[in-house]
Amino acid sequence: MTKPTFTAENVRFLAYQALIEIEPLTKKVLVDQIVACVIAESYLIQELPAHKIDESLIPGRPQDPQLVNPLSVKKRSMNTTEGRAVAIHALAHIEFNAINLALDAVWRFSNMPDQYYLDWIKVAGEEAKHFLMLKNHLKSLGFDYGNFPAHDSLWEMVEKTKGDILARMALVPRTMEARGLDAVPLIRARFLQAKDAEMVEILDVILKDEIGHVEIGNRWFNYLCINKQVDPIQIFNQLCQQYKAPHLRGPFNIEARKQAGFTDAEINLLQDNYS
Repeated sequence: MTKPTFTAENVRFLAYQALIEIEPLTKKVLVDQIVACVIAESYLIQELPAHKIDESLIPGRPQDPQLVNPLSVKKRSMNTTEGRAVAIHALAHIEFNAINLALDAVWRFSNMPDQYYLDWIKVAGEEAKHFLMLKNHLKSLGFDYGNFPAHDSLWEMVEKTKGDILARMALVPRTMEARGLDAVPLIRARFLQAKDAEMVEILDVILKDEIGHVEIGNRWFNYLCINKQVDPIQIFNQLCQQYKAPHLRGPFNIEARKQAGFTDAEINLLQDNYS
């Protein structure tokens, strides 16, 4: 099959343009275009034109859903269609934020190896796929993204760490997103009990891909630790305190965490301190 032809463009600036896009489906189209440039090997990785960057536009997202305190997001019975829709909506919001965090990792941080940018473009593409699957399933139940309130704790940590790439890799993919590795099996069991087979299949796809996303975060975290000559466990604990990362709670998906690159020492500490 002949590869599509593209004019080589700076994928970091394309990532910024996708990041500030407000409309979710248009954002996905823009992300797909960036992924296509990478697949076609028709791209550049360059510094950004500073005069074209406006941080007040970040993150680009629709007016709805209404953002509320996490404690205000009420759980509802999975025995009702609306209850399942609320749970699916919460996951869709996480995946939408995850598109933005991957795009932010691409445009924001300079002087990283080319593979770093290609890795996070791949993540953005997969997060966009997850979001669309969840949005479509939500619509099949008679609802849509934006119909329910949501919380913003994932993006808040992205915002906190925008000045430090080591903190970003430590506290977003390998902390906030890694919590998803632990949560998905429990959520899957609830949808299985509710006999929502399509949602179970979607969660299986998400878990498989998210293991890879956390592994990418782990890999670049360890790369930075080596470059900065710091101990990964010591600096991770320091960053958790400095940035007030959420307190971890078990049970942990140990097998998924191992596949995602957590070391035996890190897993032992999790089990000893947080189980």
